[in-house]
Amino acid sequence: MAVRAVRGATQLDDDVRDHMLERVAEMVTEVMTANGLEVDDFISVLFTATSDLHSEFPAYAARRLGFSDVPLMCARELEIDGSMPRVVRMMAHVETDLPRADITHVYLHGAAALRRDLSRTRDVPDA
Repeated sequence: MAVRAVRGATQLDDDVRDHMLERVAEMVTEVMTANGLEVDDFISVLFTATSDLHSEFPAYAARRLGFSDVPLMCARELEIDGSMPRVVRMMAHVETDLPRADITHVYLHGAAALRRDLSRTRDVPDA
């Protein structure tokens, strides 16, 4: 079993607590589904949020999904001129048998534009 890093990002429409929890849970769930992961496969998760997001800790969404024993951390994303607003990113370290080349990184909603270079990047239409 190898340790791999898997990335994800999502963009919020507004800085509203329930919306934050919904979008982050969606991102975490999509990362799990795309890579055949269960909570026990996660070693740790780092979440970052742009400085325009204040309504909730992104990690709380993962806690609500059952990540009670997984170390989680939240941090601020760098404030770079022209960067995309209202974005939550994650980098998770997981145990998996997947080769590095087969890891699926998940970029949802407007955040799909962040990594068009990844072949498995996809855009999820807003509901």
